[in-house]
Amino acid sequence: MKTKLGRLLSLFFFLITFDRQLSEAAAPLTKILMTTGAFSEREGVVFVAQDQGFFRKYGLDVRFVHVRSGPVGMAALAAGESQLHVGSVTGATLGAVAEGSDAVFVAGLINKLTGAIVVSPKIKGPSDLKGKTLGVSSASGGSWVFTMLALEHWGLEPKRDGITIRIVGNDSVRAQAIMSETIDGAHLGYTFASMLQGQGYPVLADLAKLPIPYQGTGVITRRSFIASSPAIVEDILRALVESIAFIQEP
Repeated sequence: MKTKLGRLLSLFFFLITFDRQLSEAAAPLTKILMTTGAFSEREGVVFVAQDQGFFRKYGLDVRFVHVRSGPVGMAALAAGESQLHVGSVTGATLGAVAEGSDAVFVAGLINKLTGAIVVSPKIKGPSDLKGKTLGVSSASGGSWVFTMLALEHWGLEPKRDGITIRIVGNDSVRAQAIMSETIDGAHLGYTFASMLQGQGYPVLADLAKLPIPYQGTGVITRRSFIASSPAIVEDILRALVESIAFIQEP
């Protein structure tokens, strides 16, 4: 009798657990649109979170969209077309806040400058940048800020030293522009920087090794979105933390 009762109880608890799992599996995922104006290894944590199912683990269907530049991503965030933006402290992000946007950083994924300044073989040192042309992705965007901070560190000032800052495009386009001699140098992510270095183009500096304090890649959202959906914001951050842990110890 006890054996039969035990079997019935086991079956009962199994059915409850199975039904709960089915309910969770059938629950619709919350759709989230996240943008970025960059396309480099800095955004890897988001791609890993997608590929490894960390977002889905928390009931999120995150669509990670690459837009033309940081200002475009911030404009989409301000207009409510997206819920989050992955970017750095740039003129676009600071300008949006200064103009009254309720944008706010909720996480810092990289807390320093990253990437490298890659230049033409004719350039041997920072002083050789005088009178040259450097490429960026957009005015006030991430690559522009990284470039300006590097120039400031070297004691260079574009207007005084005749350095032209030219809007060219993303890392891939800037790398091609260096090789075609359209520009004399640019800030590039490590992937494209190593490719060009392998072809004989000098790396003037690895920015991560320069003593320049900076809030790099982070997650930006709106205060109003945090107020209306605090659990979703927390789950997104949980997924990103798990992604970072996975990257460090896959």
